[in-house]
Amino acid sequence: MIERGSPAKTASLGLARKGFRGRIHTIAAAATASDVKAAELERRLLELGFVEGAHVEILHEGPLGRDPIAVRVNNTTIALRRREAMAVLVA
Repeated sequence: MIERGSPAKTASLGLARKGFRGRIHTIAAAATASDVKAAELERRLLELGFVEGAHVEILHEGPLGRDPIAVRVNNTTIALRRREAMAVLVA
């Protein structure tokens, strides 16, 4: 679980709850279980703005299984599956 107020610790964005705010630390697509190849997932996330240092906030969670999530990255709102958000490490 992600602890607020502890910038030294990183965790996956896919584990965060609605209301979480933080910064992107890195993308680790190789460590996720997704239908998309790691390189393709990393490329997609980078193109959407999931870059190191960007501010992120989880705005909404889907009604079934909390999936998908609405994530604000800097000033853009993006819908993302939790399994894909697992590749984004945040602090």
